[in-house]
Amino acid sequence: MSHDLSLAQSHAFQLSRDLMAPVTLFTVDGQYGVLPSDEIEPDDDLEIVHEYSPWH
Repeated sequence: MSHDLSLAQSHAFQLSRDLMAPVTLFTVDGQYGVLPSDEIEPDDDLEIVHEYSPWH
């Protein structure tokens, strides 16, 4: 699973740089996902792993 996390982190960072927008890496039911941060709602049942910003 750590390989899956490192792959998800790499893709999330690159997506943030490509979109030039913050993206959030999250997990749901043991699966990783990435969405632009402004599309995540506070009541979504997501476990946030990290938010990536293209400016940092």
